[in-house]
Amino acid sequence: MTKADIISKISEKSGIEKADVLTTVEAFMNEVKGALENGNNVYLRGFGSFIIKTRAEKKGRNISKNTTIKIPAHNIPAFKPAKVFTNSVKAKVAVK
Repeated sequence: MTKADIISKISEKSGIEKADVLTTVEAFMNEVKGALENGNNVYLRGFGSFIIKTRAEKKGRNISKNTTIKIPAHNIPAFKPAKVFTNSVKAKVAVK
């Protein structure tokens, strides 16, 4: 499902114009992104959390030059689904 699909579904179900839904969805995504960029986590009860994870420093390999490189510690954004959300997916989606 793409952002356009989500906007179409919300527009159909709510009766709101697609342009207004697009503005709302993009504003939501910008707020989540801004919060994470400022070091804050975003908690949506019953859905999940957008959190910042810290990756430790580690050694890697540059296989083209056959050398070892140091990958510095860094932060990455991550999504952790709520238990209710996880259990719902487990119950409704068959294992392939």
